[in-house]
Amino acid sequence: MISIKSLSRRGFLNMGAAAGAGLLLPKTGLVRPAFAEAPLAPVDVKDAMIAFGHTGPVSDEGWTWAHDQGMKAVEAAFPGIRTSFVESVPYSADATRIFRQFVADGANMVFATSNYGDFLYDVARRAPEVAFYECDGRTHMDNLGTYYVQHWYPSYVAGIAAGAMSKTGKLGYVASFPVPSVYSGTNAFLMGARTVNPAATVQCIVINSWFDPQAATQAGTALLDNGCDVLFGIMDEAGYLQVAEARGAKAVMWNTDLRRYGPKAYITSIMVDFKPFYVEQVRRRLAGEWTPTYGLLPMGQGVDRDAWGETVPPEVAAKADAARTKMMQEGWSPFVGEIKDSKGTIKVAAGQKMTEEELYHWDWSIEGVSGLDA
Repeated sequence: MISIKSLSRRGFLNMGAAAGAGLLLPKTGLVRPAFAEAPLAPVDVKDAMIAFGHTGPVSDEGWTWAHDQGMKAVEAAFPGIRTSFVESVPYSADATRIFRQFVADGANMVFATSNYGDFLYDVARRAPEVAFYECDGRTHMDNLGTYYVQHWYPSYVAGIAAGAMSKTGKLGYVASFPVPSVYSGTNAFLMGARTVNPAATVQCIVINSWFDPQAATQAGTALLDNGCDVLFGIMDEAGYLQVAEARGAKAVMWNTDLRRYGPKAYITSIMVDFKPFYVEQVRRRLAGEWTPTYGLLPMGQGVDRDAWGETVPPEVAAKADAARTKMMQEGWSPFVGEIKDSKGTIKVAAGQKMTEEELYHWDWSIEGVSGLDA
C-alpha cells in the first residue's frame, strides 16, 4: 500500500535511491545522470509512437490539459508521428496494465504525467528499449527520467501581489492533499505576502482531490466566510475563482489562464508549459540521442506567473515583478532563514538558504499557515 502522499501527481514516492552525480544541462535545470547507459537506438518518425498516461481528464483546463498541449506540440513538430493517451489513470494495478499496454502497442516513449511509482517502474524494468519519463518522480533508471517545475518561485511572486491587494491580511488556500507541492506553494505564497503585510496568514482547506469543482467551490466559500479575501489553490479547474468573482474577492490560480471565469477576481496563475520539454525529449529519442534526465524546470522555462489580471494595480505588479526579475536575472532566492514551522520551531537557521532539493521536498508549514499540519 502507498501513502496519501504517494497518491498526488505532485507528491513523492520514496521507493528508490536518487541518481548520483550527473551533468547539469545548460538552461534547463535538468541533470543527465552519470550512470546512464548509451543512448537508445534511433527511431524513424514514421515508426515512432509516443504515449501519455494522465492523472485527470484532458478537458480539465488545468494540469492534464497542459500536458495534452505538450502532446499536441509533439504532433505539430513531428508530422506523421503516432501518439496515444489515456485519461484519468488510476493509482492502482490498472495503471500498470495501461502502461504495459502502451509498450505492447509499440510505444517508443512513455510519459507518465503524474507520480505512479511502482505501477510504472515494473513496466519500465521489463521494457529497457522504451524511454520512460515520470512527472514528479524521484526514481531513476537507465530508461526512466523525471521532471517537475520550480513553482515555489512564481508562487512567491504571486504572494507579493496577493498580500498587497488583501484588505484583511487573511489569505485562503484550497488544497488537494497535504503533499510537498502544497506545502511549498502555501509557504512561498505567504512569504511573498509578508514582504508587504507582515501580519498576513494563510488558512488551508484540504479537499482530497485534484479535480472536484463542487468541493473546491465549497472550500472557497468557507474560506471567504471565515474572513479571507484572497484565494489561492492547486486545483485543476476554476471553482474557487468563480466564488471569488461572485463575492468580490481575489484569486490566484494554478496551471493555466482561467481569467475568463472571474476577470475581476483574477490576479494571476502559476502557469505550467511542458511543450518545449516534450518536443526536445521526443527529438532526442528519434535521433538516437536519448538518455534519461531528471530535475526541475526553472521559472521562465516550464513555469512562470501568468499575465496580471485587469484589476491588479500597476504599482503592485511592478513590486511583484521586481522580485521575479531578481530571481531570473540574479538567481536570487527568498527562501533564506530564519524560518520557523507552524509550531514555532526553527527549521532553517538564520542566513541559511534552502536548497532546491529541500524546496522540492518541503513537508512542513511555516508560521502563519494553518490547516495542513496535524
